Amino acid sequence: MNGSEGSARMRERLRGKRVIVLGGSSGIGYAVAAQAVEEGADVVIASKSAERVARAASELGGRVEGRTLDLFDERAIEAFFGETGAFDHLAFTAGDTLHLTDLRTADLQKARQAFDVRYWATLAAARYAAPHLREGGSMVLTSGISAHRPAKGWVLGASVCGAVDALTRALAIEFAPLRVNAVSPGLVATNLWQTMSEQDRRGMYESAAKALPAGHVGHAGDVAAAYLFLMKSAFATGQIHVVDGGALIA
Repeated sequence: MNGSEGSARMRERLRGKRVIVLGGSSGIGYAVAAQAVEEGADVVIASKSAERVARAASELGGRVEGRTLDLFDERAIEAFFGETGAFDHLAFTAGDTLHLTDLRTADLQKARQAFDVRYWATLAAARYAAPHLREGGSMVLTSGISAHRPAKGWVLGASVCGAVDALTRALAIEFAPLRVNAVSPGLVATNLWQTMSEQDRRGMYESAAKALPAGHVGHAGDVAAAYLFLMKSAFATGQIHVVDGGALIA
């Protein structure tokens, strides 16, 4: 089999499959859903905002079903997977807006909330999704390179990402032969940075681009491709797939 045949075979691996994307109404999750649809998958996107879900499902087309889901509610997550039924791949891309802070002045009660979506909801989704995943299925979680290279103000973010890295490896053992992997993005231009002013955000992107070997910050589509690769790669499990423009080696 030559290279082009191999590439075509990989693309076919999502055709007719059912993919659930939690956090699929915007950002990386939206890009994952769009690319999965392009490769012939039937996609369910879920997010808390009914308005965003409806808009995203309409934009993505007829192969996409939109569902409203509060990822802070464990019972809602359990009910969601019970109602959704059998499927092939789960992508957990949901995340709250990033709030970077000096730990010495941080409100620790609010700090605990950093784990609610990025860790606890991930854990709950994995628990309730696993019984409904078909043979050969997978989960792809979301971490971040701050687990390996935190910057000042990233104590909470780095802690959450480190926890997700460990969770990914543990679930790959716990749920084997079901495959569990995670994507670890670097700086990506998404709405996670919406609390910053436009000027500050642009300055951050420009500064980061100069330092990255890739020469630019990431875009949602760049990172989404890694989720699809991990869904389709039948020999990948327990892996943390870094997509960071070279930040960890810069």
